[in-house]
Amino acid sequence: MGSLVATATSRRWPRHWHAVVAARQVLTVDARNHGSSPHSPVMTYEAMSLDVQHLLSRLGITKCILVGHSMGGKTAMTLALQRPDLVERLISVDIGPGSTAPVSEFSAYISAMKEVKVPAGLSRSAARQLADDQLQPVVKLPQLRQFLLTNLVEVEGCYVWRVNLEAISRHLADIMNFPVFQKPYPGPALFLGGSDSPYISQSRETPASC
Repeated sequence: MGSLVATATSRRWPRHWHAVVAARQVLTVDARNHGSSPHSPVMTYEAMSLDVQHLLSRLGITKCILVGHSMGGKTAMTLALQRPDLVERLISVDIGPGSTAPVSEFSAYISAMKEVKVPAGLSRSAARQLADDQLQPVVKLPQLRQFLLTNLVEVEGCYVWRVNLEAISRHLADIMNFPVFQKPYPGPALFLGGSDSPYISQSRETPASC
């Protein structure tokens, strides 16, 4: 499970995970409103956790190791807290169970994406360049713009955003925060983060949080 907007899709997980695939059954999951998954007006961690629970049930999986990055990490934590019986181990990449970034920052990015206008008939490279130019006044970092532009896709000759921007916009406060639970997850949990990551810190994350 991956992160908000661009990397909540299975496409972004590292290719060198083939060694893990050889040893275990590995599923990569697109979150609702992302990637190839259906769109839904509801975008909460409780809802995304239930999506994964339903998938596990359909596949007959009674115990799993959950790996999630960013928003996917919070979804994995939610599932572990809701249904610890389903989770053998939890691995959260670059995210903890606290608040992450200011809602206003991501809200501005989503508003900028909504304003992008790309005429039909352009090549993919030309469409991406035009969208990049329109995002630039708000999304200053080129790397972040490229990150967002992975969601620009052509459907029947028209360029659209793959992600459900309306649902994400409505639930942005839910996504940036984390649900409150009364009991901690009793199983083993690994939190991975870079030393300069703003999204995870040893001082903020405690065993009682997740």
